[in-house]
Amino acid sequence: MRLAARLAQSLFRWRSDGTAPFRLGQRRIFMLPTRGGLLYAAALLVMLIGAINYNLALGHALVFLLAGLGLTGMVHTFRNLHGLEIAPGRVEPVFAGETAQFELLLSSDRPAPRCGLRLAALGGDTVETAVDGGAGRKIAVPLPGRRRGWLELPRVRLSTVYPLGLFTAWSYLQPAMRCLVYPAPHPIPLPAPAPAATGGTAGGAGGDEDFAGFRARQPGDSPRHVAWKAAARETGDRPLLVKQFAGGSDGELRLDWASTAEFGDTESRISVLAGWVVAADEAGLRHALNLPEQSVAAGLGPAHRRRCLETLALWSP
Repeated sequence: MRLAARLAQSLFRWRSDGTAPFRLGQRRIFMLPTRGGLLYAAALLVMLIGAINYNLALGHALVFLLAGLGLTGMVHTFRNLHGLEIAPGRVEPVFAGETAQFELLLSSDRPAPRCGLRLAALGGDTVETAVDGGAGRKIAVPLPGRRRGWLELPRVRLSTVYPLGLFTAWSYLQPAMRCLVYPAPHPIPLPAPAPAATGGTAGGAGGDEDFAGFRARQPGDSPRHVAWKAAARETGDRPLLVKQFAGGSDGELRLDWASTAEFGDTESRISVLAGWVVAADEAGLRHALNLPEQSVAAGLGPAHRRRCLETLALWSP
């Protein structure tokens, strides 16, 4: 096992910390004939036997010509990968059940284009791309995010059968990349907002606070906040509007772990909290997240949403 591990590390490792660009050399490229290449070689062997048997000079010439064509294709297949530079890129967080896209940057410094490049991560789908001569190309390697938490990019296989399909050349890459997988949000109505700490009543219509506009009504909103006059003027199936007031009298949502006890096991409860975070952010409601021994203060906006979802993704009871 130690010998196999050392061999795999020597052959497949990124040969850096995994974050710097890496250039493919001849020691990192492997090559074998494809099934079509083996059939091609078998056909040439049969033709050669026939040419020898019947002493056909043109038969020999044709066999040698086709054999030379196959060897030329083998060289070009190898050159399609040799000297290619790969650098790790960005990866955006996804929700559990979605597909993470690990971005790699492929660069070529030679004038000829590199066609028919295929990349596939272990357990993911294969994507195909091409790199123009003297240019670069960004390619996203897909990998399903099945569970919340960190998703490490496994070994990536870069291969090609260009130009004739008689040989396949490949190399293994191991960039240091990982994606944060958020819990899958479970659509549950939001809890009732808690009273604000700046005065005001728990369910009042805003009192003397300044009017700040309207927003779409959510399941947790009080009927006394609904703009009934504006709703009476609307026609069609548009959602009800809720008045918003500046000054904090509307209160804030407290997304507590204790309030999810009825929803089953730990992962289900985390999914409910993730759904509440997403719904509260879309509704423009200030919300705080409270977990056992960990909490996120009340806030609003993309940064607060990301912080709450990261906390849920990495939290362990």
